[in-house]
Amino acid sequence: MGDNAQGVYITIQSACTDFRARTISGRNTMNGLLHNDALGKLILRLTVGILMLFHGVAKIMNPGTVDHIGGALSGSGLPSFLAYGVYIGEVIAPLMIILGVYCRHGAIIIVVNMLFAILLMHTGEIFAVTEHGGWRLELQGFYLFGALAIMFLGSGRQAVKPD
Repeated sequence: MGDNAQGVYITIQSACTDFRARTISGRNTMNGLLHNDALGKLILRLTVGILMLFHGVAKIMNPGTVDHIGGALSGSGLPSFLAYGVYIGEVIAPLMIILGVYCRHGAIIIVVNMLFAILLMHTGEIFAVTEHGGWRLELQGFYLFGALAIMFLGSGRQAVKPD
């Protein structure tokens, strides 16, 4: 097992041990279940990071999407080479968040990535709703506000490099 994989295994094992200790010891079992900031931060980090990483992997497997982003950037007066920043925002930054290495920095990168995505590709949908009444940009909003939460909360204790 590599060093990074071992670190992730130890992090998850530590979160579970902390969770068991809170639920077994003491009278307030339910209180222990519901008050675990470190586990909550880990769940938020893994959810945002893994789901965003799927988008990055899709862009690696379909490189034509980067050309589409480059076209949108040049159409807005920005250099098209900035489109390659999507790999940083959707591959490297999610890995930083998942592992908990410079987690706040990774979250800031995802926030910037999502602001670019919303402003370049979805400006006309900001106030739109779906046929079912949901916000048209709920997925983009989830990534944006989830990354903002991680930026303010930090990695928590269950991280390779806690902040």
